[in-house]
Amino acid sequence: MKIVRGVKNLESPPPYPVVAIGNFDGVHIGHQMIFRQAAALAREHNGTSMAFTFEPHPLKIIAPSRMPPLLTTFRKKMELIESCGIDRVICADFDRQFADQCPREFASDVLVGRIGAREVVVGFDYAFGRGREGTVPYLRKMGDQFGFKVNVVEPIRHEGQLVSSSYVRELIEDGEVKSAAGFLGRNYSIEGPVVHGYKTGGAIGFPTANIGTSKMQVPGTGVYAVRVRHREAKHGGVANIGFNPTFNRDRLSVEVHIFDFAEKIYGEDIEVEFIDRIRSEMEFACAEELVGQIEKDIERARVLLADTQR
Repeated sequence: MKIVRGVKNLESPPPYPVVAIGNFDGVHIGHQMIFRQAAALAREHNGTSMAFTFEPHPLKIIAPSRMPPLLTTFRKKMELIESCGIDRVICADFDRQFADQCPREFASDVLVGRIGAREVVVGFDYAFGRGREGTVPYLRKMGDQFGFKVNVVEPIRHEGQLVSSSYVRELIEDGEVKSAAGFLGRNYSIEGPVVHGYKTGGAIGFPTANIGTSKMQVPGTGVYAVRVRHREAKHGGVANIGFNPTFNRDRLSVEVHIFDFAEKIYGEDIEVEFIDRIRSEMEFACAEELVGQIEKDIERARVLLADTQR
């Protein structure tokens, strides 16, 4: 999959471009439906399936105070989009000038002038242009005028609930990672560099990798069964998210004890995939009580990980 950073770096239009448009944070099952429809339509015409998305998240420019933690890093988002069959991603530089475009300007100058779109695929609630003035009916009107077809993916529901990035974020904030997986079509994961922590885990016999997750949506506090991707290998593990009340910490941390793993990986990136929540965060009277609970957590995590591999 080819990634083009910035609209100005677009080359001449490819054969029969079919363009999926949106921010796509999380790449949940609704987004995946949009991508797969774009890919299928492009194949029908021996064309090119494309995704048009933005960097950074539009709210970071329009309303920074409302900017939510991200569900996917840029790298992860690209990986997931590619898995849906998209040939090319256009990642627009979302700045104030881009945000201030009127909907007609975006349709005529970008979709038609730069991309040469023949078909567009959007979600039912898509809106574009300055102040989100461009509604789906307006996009259809622009399509009639400029010669591209608009395909709208209807609302997707899972277990009776409308699928949306905001709802997925709520589930993850509540620690409901197993439920969130149904809306994402995969287990939720976070990724980041391994950073130095308090070394508490190593001191009590359970060394941990602490992850820097500055802009990612972190699951609610508690203990989780996880899988950890380091380089190309996957390992089982147990993660603690919280403030370590037993040791009076005041900073939220994400610590992962990786099973049967002894490498020093400070500074390296890892991805932590959340399988299920084991328990809430607890305070213990002493380190010995904590050790006993960690042993139980590890036993429970191994069972959950084995069950999900069957």
